[in-house]
Amino acid sequence: MALDQLSDVVQRCQTVKDESFSPEDYDLFTAAGRTCIEQGDSAQVLSILVDEKNQNIVRCMGWNLLGPLVKILLKKEDETLPHCHAILLHLLEVCSPKELLVGLLEQVEEADSGSIAEMITLLLKPLQTVLLRLGMKKASSVGMALSTLLAQVSRLPVPVTAEQEEDDVFGLCRCCSALLQFVKPFVEEIKEVVKDNNRLSKDNELRVELLKFCMKSLSEPLLEVQLKDTDTLQRSPLRDFATEILIILSDIGESLPDLLSRNVLRRRKVPGFLEEEVRYPKESLACMSHLLFVDHIAVDIFPAVFSPIFVLQCNMEYIELLLSRTEEYRLQKGLELYEKSLARVEENSLPVDLLELKTFFSVPQNLVKVMTLCPDQTLRTKGLKVFQLSIDKFNTEAKYKFFRGMLKTSHHAGVEGYIIKNIKNQIDFSLKPGNSNDWFLGKHLLPLLRLVLCLPLGPETDLLQNLDRIMESLNLLRYMLIRDKEWDNETGIWTELYKIEDNYLKPMRTGLNMSKAHYEAELRSTKENRKMSLKEAKASVCSVTVGNEKLPNMTPETQIQVLQSALFTFDLIESVLARIEEIIEAKDRPQS
Repeated sequence: MALDQLSDVVQRCQTVKDESFSPEDYDLFTAAGRTCIEQGDSAQVLSILVDEKNQNIVRCMGWNLLGPLVKILLKKEDETLPHCHAILLHLLEVCSPKELLVGLLEQVEEADSGSIAEMITLLLKPLQTVLLRLGMKKASSVGMALSTLLAQVSRLPVPVTAEQEEDDVFGLCRCCSALLQFVKPFVEEIKEVVKDNNRLSKDNELRVELLKFCMKSLSEPLLEVQLKDTDTLQRSPLRDFATEILIILSDIGESLPDLLSRNVLRRRKVPGFLEEEVRYPKESLACMSHLLFVDHIAVDIFPAVFSPIFVLQCNMEYIELLLSRTEEYRLQKGLELYEKSLARVEENSLPVDLLELKTFFSVPQNLVKVMTLCPDQTLRTKGLKVFQLSIDKFNTEAKYKFFRGMLKTSHHAGVEGYIIKNIKNQIDFSLKPGNSNDWFLGKHLLPLLRLVLCLPLGPETDLLQNLDRIMESLNLLRYMLIRDKEWDNETGIWTELYKIEDNYLKPMRTGLNMSKAHYEAELRSTKENRKMSLKEAKASVCSVTVGNEKLPNMTPETQIQVLQSALFTFDLIESVLARIEEIIEAKDRPQS
């Protein structure tokens, strides 16, 4: 029935002149042709389509048969497969390339998540054939095709382990490898232009579309991919894909060093940059930088002409971007890029001027968030390691100003405690012979100590919440009073001591006594309530408030443990405080 309908519409259309087919002709041809293919009559459809008398009809209407053809070809086991292949090849040769392009891309867009990889690997070669038929007018069509393909590829899950990459269950690796073959003739065309003219216009349309493809590939999927080294995976399709993307960038006239330093140049207000900024998404450049300096991809085409400090400065915007996100793969790449960028810099060499740059302020703030808020323990530990590495790279003045800035802005007792520990290390270093400096001794040190040796709310300060900071501050003070003798007073601590007593130690003692009294009273009350509840044989629950925050309901036994733990903490604070008070009393005691 359908075959008869197809034959009838084709015979009628043979008599139509100038290809003036009616909408009804299109509908009948499409419906009958699709039904024939779906019913297994592909051999008969092929004979009709290749008939010389029908070529005008095929040229105008044939592309409408792409849908059923693709469905059969995706099955791979259908007995009509050879005939369907032959029909597709004939359509690619005869039909309008623009209509074929639209039809093929429709098939790609409509693929469900389970068939994306199969659809893309099936249609890339036909798409390439169609685009090459467009000749010199293909640039925008190439861009449309690449955009559609990458949008679908970005939906595929990214393999995490080496085994997953080898198995390639979801097909991302196959798609990436196929995409490289797909763009090859277009890249070669641009390379020929470069070779013939020795110069290539930045506005060459095909070059721009290939640039967009590379930038998009860097942001998706490569930014999410954790590449495996050759020891882990000898042949890695994703590593090959990353390598080829960077090579393509170079082939189409993009200088990798220029791309790396693009944001630095922008800050210097190089004319014409802003007009092109949209072509170079920062996220894509961040991925490129990670590929270069962490994965060591395409290092042979990246000349080592930049100083380590300049490379760090270039990478800081990319590090800031990566660390400002919450996705663990971005945080990991940000930490890795920061670590590798810092590793190339000599210790104590970063000048204080860098702290005037926005990124040298924002990146440590983002690192603090990673160290304190990231749910992944490995990333938190890595964040702390990189944070310390960044401190080690600053020169003495930069360390001083960095510490001062962090004490004013971090608002986290653990981080402030860590900074104070670093200040103690710098003072210890400065007190050793030959290491004297103006920043961690004498007049510059005292303002920093005033930031360290203070209670934000005086005696009312929550000692438990600020424990890390308080313990490090007291340890620092005790160390300085023991290490820097009064008659030397290199740090100036003895001159400042009376202020420290009034503004820090006495409020600390008052706050400590108040806190202990409060918690001891709570402990007595809880124990009494517990005895009463036991007498009444009730499994009661109660709540406790610590640091102005109400904790979840807990049994009396648990509450007692919490209160005892707090009192133990107060004892730790008091033990250090008492030793400091003993040193001061010994100083004030008359000599016999």
